[in-house]
Amino acid sequence: MGRYNFDTIVDRTNTQSLKYDFAVQRGKPDDVKPFWVADMDFEIPQELKERLVERVNHGIFGYSESDEFYFEALKHWFEDRFQWSIQQEWLVKTPGIVFALAMAVRAFTKEGDGVLINQPVYYPFSLVIDDNDRKLINVPLIYRDNSYSIDFEGIEKAIVEHNVKLFLLCNPHNPVGRVWTEEELKRLGDICISHNVLIVSDEIHADFVWDGHEHTVFANLGESYAQQTIICTAPSKTFNIAGLQVSNIFIPNATLRRRFVKEINKAGFSQLNTMGLVACQGAYEVGGPWLDELKVYLQDNIQFTLDYFAQHFPKMTMLRPEGTYLMWFDCSQLPLTPEERETWILEDAKLWLDSGSMFGKDGEQFERINVACPRSVLVDGLESLRRAYEAKGF
Repeated sequence: MGRYNFDTIVDRTNTQSLKYDFAVQRGKPDDVKPFWVADMDFEIPQELKERLVERVNHGIFGYSESDEFYFEALKHWFEDRFQWSIQQEWLVKTPGIVFALAMAVRAFTKEGDGVLINQPVYYPFSLVIDDNDRKLINVPLIYRDNSYSIDFEGIEKAIVEHNVKLFLLCNPHNPVGRVWTEEELKRLGDICISHNVLIVSDEIHADFVWDGHEHTVFANLGESYAQQTIICTAPSKTFNIAGLQVSNIFIPNATLRRRFVKEINKAGFSQLNTMGLVACQGAYEVGGPWLDELKVYLQDNIQFTLDYFAQHFPKMTMLRPEGTYLMWFDCSQLPLTPEERETWILEDAKLWLDSGSMFGKDGEQFERINVACPRSVLVDGLESLRRAYEAKGF
């Protein structure tokens, strides 16, 4: 038994929780069980909570800024966990990675320019392209034998044909769970460098990489890669503090960094909120032991889910994630259209999942489920799905 108890169920209802309190407003049944949005049902570490309480008790929440201690917390985390040495001048803080993606699109492309993504992928990637009137260029991941790979030839062809200026990379990949290898990243980087395409690498799930796999920070591949890359990181997924809105963006190239900061300034953003700064620094300083125990718990949840699907759902295939606590399963063998499947999951299974179609047309045959919850909650959700599955006679 470790120091932390991840089996404790915390009632999140009536806390303005997007996950638990807004089903009806989002068109879902009021009794649906939420396994959709990517936050966890675990309390933050007690040590971090004490840091936040201390600041609350101080009682003043004026304009705040990070200092050298904040940077040192980041520096030690990335050195210890990823063998990546950062420099303070690289750091640009934003209220979230999606905000940073939008700023990158605006800073480094103009209306009508091509921005490349690999669907199925985290749906805000497409939103920040479309909503800024850029041209979305999708080179789908290759799905074969229950696994995904990168279509390198397709990427290079699309870059040339559509004059792509920017590539939004997701690593570890949400929703398919791949952790791209160093070899894959180098091949991708070489293509982009040869065609002068900037890479924005969303690495928000980097702390959740499972046994047998290793996260490679894109900028850590070498100097030429670092100079072509914007690295997006955040403690939000790692420590369940997404609501505190703090992200750390690293841009080694000074020219790119100036353009990025100018776009942020044009948007009217300056300082992060006080509690976000406190939470980020505190998480990286005291949260390591909690995270290490949490990862063991999550891997057990993942294995439990894999085993459950194999035993109870012969016509749905759960992919084993290499990273993230989000699991992606193939429903193509079910005799249902995507629309019929959504209705069945919501109304019969009483589950709120993320439909694969929201990650692009290439995800239509899939569903995404978040397993970052106490085991009893996970079991309850899976058993609801089993009852609905058996009732259908699949």
